[in-house]
Amino acid sequence: MNKFQLKIEPKASAFDAMGHVNNVVYLQWVQDVAEAHWKHISGQDDDKINLWVALRHEIDYKKEITPEEKIVAETWVASMEGVKSERMTRIFNSETDQTKAEARTFWCLLDAKSKRPKRIPEEMKRKYSP
Repeated sequence: MNKFQLKIEPKASAFDAMGHVNNVVYLQWVQDVAEAHWKHISGQDDDKINLWVALRHEIDYKKEITPEEKIVAETWVASMEGVKSERMTRIFNSETDQTKAEARTFWCLLDAKSKRPKRIPEEMKRKYSP
């Protein structure tokens, strides 16, 4: 499994009136770590050939995050079949390893020019394999 990590620094604006990280913020972190992982593996110019669009996000909230915590988002690709990819994300406290949230996202690969779904090439699958 080819895991990738991104440090997260929750800003004051991430917290809602109840003192919890807003669900929209979690979704942004899930997208941020996925994009950073994609660019890390594929390179900066790959988006001229390929684009990814989200088909579905599922987020399970486990424990609240407090403003002083050190948070990391970790992601990996669970599967790539046809035009679809399943990506997992774990958001956790880097000091205690306590899981704060887990996400599962389904993505579809598009041809950047036509914006139509495109089969995931074998070479790309190999890049994300362990």
